[in-house]
Amino acid sequence: MALLSDLIQTIQANILLLSIATPLLLLVSRSIYRIFFHPLSHVPGPLLPSISSVWLNYHAYIGDEASTVQSLHQQYGPVVRIGPNDVDIADGAALNAIYVDRGGFMKPKYYSNFDIDGHPSIFSSTDPSHRASRAKAVLPLFSSASLRAGSDKIYQCVDRLITRLREESAAGEPVNILNLTRSFATDAVTTYLFQYSYGGLQEKSLSAAGMVDTFVAGNRFFYLPNWVFFRLDSLIAKLFPDHEAEESLDKVDRFIKEVVSHTEEENGSQLKGNYPSRLLDNAKVSAHETVAQCKDLMFAGTDSSGMNLATIMFHLSRSPEILSQVEKELNSNKYGSITDPIELQSLPYLRGIVRESLRVSLANPSRFGRVVPPGGWTFIPSGTSQYSRPSDTEVFLPPGTIVSCTPLELHFNPRVFVSPYKFDPERWTEDKETEEMRRDFIPFGLGTRQCIARNLATVELFAAAAGMIRSGVLRNSKPFNERLMRDGRIPIVEWFNSKVIGERIDLIWGDENR
Repeated sequence: MALLSDLIQTIQANILLLSIATPLLLLVSRSIYRIFFHPLSHVPGPLLPSISSVWLNYHAYIGDEASTVQSLHQQYGPVVRIGPNDVDIADGAALNAIYVDRGGFMKPKYYSNFDIDGHPSIFSSTDPSHRASRAKAVLPLFSSASLRAGSDKIYQCVDRLITRLREESAAGEPVNILNLTRSFATDAVTTYLFQYSYGGLQEKSLSAAGMVDTFVAGNRFFYLPNWVFFRLDSLIAKLFPDHEAEESLDKVDRFIKEVVSHTEEENGSQLKGNYPSRLLDNAKVSAHETVAQCKDLMFAGTDSSGMNLATIMFHLSRSPEILSQVEKELNSNKYGSITDPIELQSLPYLRGIVRESLRVSLANPSRFGRVVPPGGWTFIPSGTSQYSRPSDTEVFLPPGTIVSCTPLELHFNPRVFVSPYKFDPERWTEDKETEEMRRDFIPFGLGTRQCIARNLATVELFAAAAGMIRSGVLRNSKPFNERLMRDGRIPIVEWFNSKVIGERIDLIWGDENR
């Protein structure tokens, strides 16, 4: 019996040892493979990211991914391995192949983490045919002719924004312009595309902000496998309930369901041809999916356009000489009568202000990942990256590699944008704007998968900027935070959609600034 007992104990001890040693052995073996034998082992980069995706997920979670990847480029050059199967390229020469040529590379599966209510959105869909049918149905709404015809709706929102600015600035207290620009963007996108105004500018604080912030916060887990993402998201909601966010989500849900319901009921009325009706009638999608697509549109239209317009206002208030110069342009004999939002885009200095704001705002600062197609891809560095070195050679990336470029790296490359941290509208004048600047300017993405509403967003920015400048409402304003006044950079959390730290961009008005 003693012998049998000893034998059992020995077997149990060996099983325990094996249960510990086997995973460790597998982990070590996998690490050795990824470091020395993986098809990406020739791509320079630090050790830890090449071993595990935990490194990338960690920096995505804490919100310093773009800056951290940028620091790796400073150390390793324009092409860096940032994950076991991830490579980032800080060279605009890569953009055409990745995002444009023959439709660009496919989106990786993790974009499905942005699906809404179980439906792939026009943004999140990784199936080109699925996206194409829906995009084709709504694209006419974003044509120049349609935007001109509907510009009165946008200008109504501009007028309400100016009224709110006058009211709040008169109180002598700091004004959170991010709240107002988000409210404007919400009203503009819903009034123009849904033909129903959400009414954000009638609210003291935008009630849809909780919905937007909830979607933005989900970016923390962007790179997780889909099944992990949704289980984790559900668990967090149960463990840490946010009643304010839930109320916001419910209100937006009710608003959009009402819009879609009225669109279905009033077929043939003035709602014919709005965004929901084009999805329902032309793309033949269900009402449930139409609601999801409209939520995605409302989120993107509020978040990005709100941030971009706030950036314009921030820099105009910080630089009274720039504000004065654009006032002269807008009120000149040559341009003073122009109100058409498409024609406004031809005004040189106003155009420079809008483009410069889009360059520095970083509404979407992080990587636009794509999957290298079968056959692989060879990238030849151009030498225009700030991280370029004489020793740089062509790099082959095998099929299945997730490759990306990052707006933060390209928009702040001093070899392309001289003095990149200076807000300089004049860099966009005809005699200074270069081919490389146009190439590396990607505020709305690039290629067939770039932002579908970019033309509307651009019209909103030009109309709102021109309206505020002509009204004089921005005169005598300055950033309330002296550090922001000095540095000229709005602090953000670098998730896929950025989050302003503190959730405020404050301006203050006063006679002392005259």
